[in-house]
Amino acid sequence: MEEGKAYIESGILELYVLGELNEQEQHEVEAMAAQYPEVKQEISAIELAMEEYAIQHSVQPSIGLANKILEKIEAATVATPKVSENLTPATPQEAKILPLYPEGYESKLKTLRIALIACAVLLIVAGIALYTAHTELGTAKEQIIALNQDKQKFANTVNYMKETNRELQTIADMPNDPDWKIVKLAGTKMDPQAKMMVYWHTSGRHVMVDNSKMGLPKNDQAHQYQLWALVNGKPVNLGVFDVKADTTHILLKMKEIGSAQAFAVTLEKRGGVASPTMDQMIVMGSVSI
Repeated sequence: MEEGKAYIESGILELYVLGELNEQEQHEVEAMAAQYPEVKQEISAIELAMEEYAIQHSVQPSIGLANKILEKIEAATVATPKVSENLTPATPQEAKILPLYPEGYESKLKTLRIALIACAVLLIVAGIALYTAHTELGTAKEQIIALNQDKQKFANTVNYMKETNRELQTIADMPNDPDWKIVKLAGTKMDPQAKMMVYWHTSGRHVMVDNSKMGLPKNDQAHQYQLWALVNGKPVNLGVFDVKADTTHILLKMKEIGSAQAFAVTLEKRGGVASPTMDQMIVMGSVSI
């Protein structure tokens, strides 16, 4: 049930009705509709909504359109040929003059003309209505795509805010948990102004870098910063990271460590190295006991 509801809210059903999905995606939607009645009902509701939207926004043809069509048809109508009044009888007897068309023909012809005109008018009206509906449906399609894009942007924003709040709450709770160690790393002779903050949970082994308090120069595409833990005088690799002005997370998770006496950061080639380059050490800080 929850899966069907989540599938409906994803916005893929609107794209299915509009014909914007490839064959594989269409089969996926049809399979979900067969499995979940609510998905099938939602597809029917979307189709009905689009049809009602097109009808409500259709444009009626102008009143003078029918008159113009009548005038053109009347002008193109060929006049009925007249019967010659001077017929010479084939025999000396008086010849009977027979009408060229049966009685009532003119009336039937007039009725037929009117019917043809009415059909032509209806055909033009239907064509205009169909064109208008197609135009309105295209507009509705564009609006639905735009709404889906806005929906995705909103969802991304909400997720970002949730993640940010969770990370801020983690930082706020650290003083109440004695297992959290807040290690301030200060600049070395490589860059005396550099600084950053490392959070280490001694029992949980978690190590995180605080992006909001990052005071390191932005690295280029060929290099990355590498975090090290000093364990009994030996450096242990805790992973690499980049310094970005538009980072999406406050806390950056690094590799776990069970014990450490200090943390340090060096600037290394992208991907990291097995041993730290000591003359490229930019910050370092000891763990307070």
